Amino acid sequence: MTRRSLFAFFAASGFAAQRDSPVKKDDLYKIPADLPVPVDDGACKHLPGMKVPAITLVSTAHRRVNMEEIARERTVIYCYPRTGIPGQEVPKGWNEIPGARGCTPESCSFRDHYKQLRELRAQVFGLSTQTTEYQQEMVARLHLPFEVLSDAEFVFTNALRLPTFQFDGVRLLKRLTLVFSEGKIEKVFYPVFPPDKHAEAVVAWLTKHPQH
Repeated sequence: MTRRSLFAFFAASGFAAQRDSPVKKDDLYKIPADLPVPVDDGACKHLPGMKVPAITLVSTAHRRVNMEEIARERTVIYCYPRTGIPGQEVPKGWNEIPGARGCTPESCSFRDHYKQLRELRAQVFGLSTQTTEYQQEMVARLHLPFEVLSDAEFVFTNALRLPTFQFDGVRLLKRLTLVFSEGKIEKVFYPVFPPDKHAEAVVAWLTKHPQH
């Protein structure tokens, strides 16, 4: 099965969710109170100072975005595992994975802090390994003012050796955020928790580390 057909299957089936525990539509926008907290496993220690490779990814605006080129300016890339679709069920076991739940609230947080981030002279992109078609539905539904990049073939993920995990036989990105500047990775946020407050942490860091 190709990655495109695989994600189409997940969209149709609710990501192999159990049908005996439906969630309400608004649940995707909230963070459950009892989520396990992720710990730093050292999987991102090699990233600070790394040169950003000249890899091109497709965005939800139908643009081909060269990562090396956008890294010349200060750029925030928040990477997340996957977003769900309202009305579908949360996959069994998903909430028990430290750092997995909360992709929709995190995206909403970056949306709500987008003006501040731009005032701090930072570009913003989301990034996941879901397909562009899947991401476009999310961008339109959440009214995101920035583009989301698809690394469905894991080209960027593998080049930077970004941390991933397996769920129901599918490889997904762990939640992390990269800050690019002058062609390199300036800052790495990892692990990220809670995801719905993460944009505030990024704003705070950018405020303390202004570019001159």
